Amino acid sequence: MTIVSTTDFRANQTKYLGMVDRGEHVILKSRRGSYRLMPVEVEDEEPKRDVTAEICQAMKDWKEYLETGKSDKFRPLDEFLDELRNSESSRV
Repeated sequence: MTIVSTTDFRANQTKYLGMVDRGEHVILKSRRGSYRLMPVEVEDEEPKRDVTAEICQAMKDWKEYLETGKSDKFRPLDEFLDELRNSESSRV
């Protein structure tokens, strides 16, 4: 196990990250506490959003609303703006 200061870590990041990649334990010691460095596993990463699919779905929903005038996803603009105004005034 290697214990390293934040100053030393900043100066030698590649060295210490390489040690972690090789399975060695590296502890970063700072005034705020100690932290163990470890690689992030694929399942730990935040899932990627498919923004294109979300936009396409929103466009389909909007088209359906324009054709039928019915939707549980949309409401009149006046209601939405009133809600925004009310939420702003409650924060002040």
